Amino acid sequence: MKIKLLLLCFTLLTIQMSFAQSLAYKTLLKGVYDNDFPTVKLNQKEILENAVLLDTREKEEFEVSHLKNAKWVGYNTFSLESVQDLSKDQPIVVYCSIGARSQDIGKKLKDAGFEQVYNLYGGIFHWVNEDMPVFDQESQTKRVHAYSRSWGIWLNKGVKVY
Repeated sequence: MKIKLLLLCFTLLTIQMSFAQSLAYKTLLKGVYDNDFPTVKLNQKEILENAVLLDTREKEEFEVSHLKNAKWVGYNTFSLESVQDLSKDQPIVVYCSIGARSQDIGKKLKDAGFEQVYNLYGGIFHWVNEDMPVFDQESQTKRVHAYSRSWGIWLNKGVKVY
């Protein structure tokens, strides 16, 4: 009886912690994202499957892992020249660790005339936390650049690389 009660308490605590972290992450994202800039969520497969994926993290982060077929455009070194081959009416999904840097790049793309630009909700951290695959230069990997130890708390799955 005591073991069953202990297991029940442990299960409830785990569920509560999982919910609390997800609530905390959602609150963080709400504070980072502008209400008027569109996001795309994982269940919006039609957009994700037809979009060009642009990784707006730094090169070191991209080289650890990225979404399949993503094109690296960077953040500090971003230039519109890196996207000059893209059609302005083609759907584009930008992403970074959580979505702050990618939103900035997304705004630059919109200002340059790109019509369908979306920010990946929750960034690569949310992507990996939802068991979606990431790739290095050769194959699928579990490694994810966590940006920093303080930002790495939001990455619950995968192997953190700093």
